[in-house]
Amino acid sequence: MTARIEPRSSRSTERISTLLKHVAKSEVVQAFRPVWGANLKVRATFCDVLLICAIGAVCVVAVVGQPRARARDLGIAPGIYPPGALNAITDVEGVRVGHTTVIEGDRVRTGVTAIVPHGGNVFQDKVAGAVFVGNAFGKLAGSTQVNELGTIETPIVLTNTLSVGIAMDAVVRYTIAQGGNEQVRSVNALVGETNDGGLNDIRGLHVTREHVLEAIRSAKTGAVAEGTVGAGAGTVCYGWKGGIGTSSRKLASDRGGYMVGVLVQTNFGGNLTIGGVPIYKSLQPPNRPSASARPEPFDSPLILSLSKGERLAQDRRVEGQAPGDGSCMLVVATDAPLDARDLRRLAARAVFGLGRTGSSYSNGSGDFAIAFSTSPEMRSRFDETAARARMVLPTDATSPLFEAALEATEEAVYNSLFQATTVRSAIGTAEAIPIERVRELLGRR
Repeated sequence: MTARIEPRSSRSTERISTLLKHVAKSEVVQAFRPVWGANLKVRATFCDVLLICAIGAVCVVAVVGQPRARARDLGIAPGIYPPGALNAITDVEGVRVGHTTVIEGDRVRTGVTAIVPHGGNVFQDKVAGAVFVGNAFGKLAGSTQVNELGTIETPIVLTNTLSVGIAMDAVVRYTIAQGGNEQVRSVNALVGETNDGGLNDIRGLHVTREHVLEAIRSAKTGAVAEGTVGAGAGTVCYGWKGGIGTSSRKLASDRGGYMVGVLVQTNFGGNLTIGGVPIYKSLQPPNRPSASARPEPFDSPLILSLSKGERLAQDRRVEGQAPGDGSCMLVVATDAPLDARDLRRLAARAVFGLGRTGSSYSNGSGDFAIAFSTSPEMRSRFDETAARARMVLPTDATSPLFEAALEATEEAVYNSLFQATTVRSAIGTAEAIPIERVRELLGRR
């Protein structure tokens, strides 16, 4: 974790800043990496430091005593294909992920997540890519050119709805500043979002250009932080705290041995189902006493405990938004040599995969998937005009990849829930799903 301190002029504050920097390097604070992500911005006064230390002491006990699980820790392993070594999108060779988590005071809970397709200059060495739109109630900047040309030329950035503009600005600046791009005069920044206004002061526009650049520059291979990090810091999924989740699948050698990795930013609703078990019938978030899709009203002790008025209230809409509303951004990476047409079909399977977890795909849900191939065969060099031969996977060989994307998406959603931690702010509260209760319910199947 990198704790960035904004220094004050006083000598005492300088000492505090030095102390915090040492604390940030300690083994205790390193334990928070899965919770806070790669970057945490801290603005500290003397009182803030005392508060941070007090909260930190409590949180350390909680984290050490009750570590958050991933789906496989609970025996949840969707599908037939095995995961990669990391069970993450970074199992696709060369793919890097970075987060900037922005937590300030009692109102700011937001951030940025960047997915970089390979370690080189992505603008000069574009990857084949495509976008699939499940429901277009959202903003995915740059998607039209991706679908027109079939290439992705920048890092993919995820953030909150009102920060898409500043994220595009940052991606453009990052791209034109790279060596070899001195003559570039057009950049198609690819930026997606979900609305974290339920927990975050989204109108405050707290994401800055530097936050976006930090996420891109800190992107790395290896394990990916999940849950309440980056663009998932303020998101809510099925009424529980959502966030970032990831998973991967590897095909057998007789099917090409290809890898498929998925990363999700979950902020949507519906009726949570895990491994085919209707969790929503027995377990609901504290602020959502019943499922939005009107489950059978008399088959659950929870429903039986409600008054008639409370049962009727389960279908009411709050401020014009249904509990099933929200959005999900999905990023799918593969090393299979797929062209843009089949990458769009692969992206579609990721959106379809949300249905396995109970997504209601409501009117107010923005469901978008971006897919790209890291295969050198499918790269497009900037200003390339000469014809060249390519090895492209035939359409009839894509079915295993589609199934892998379905499986990885389902598991990535579960990981986003299980890895998330409770978030409270002056805007609202989202509780982490109780893992032991989920384990109990799954054990009954």
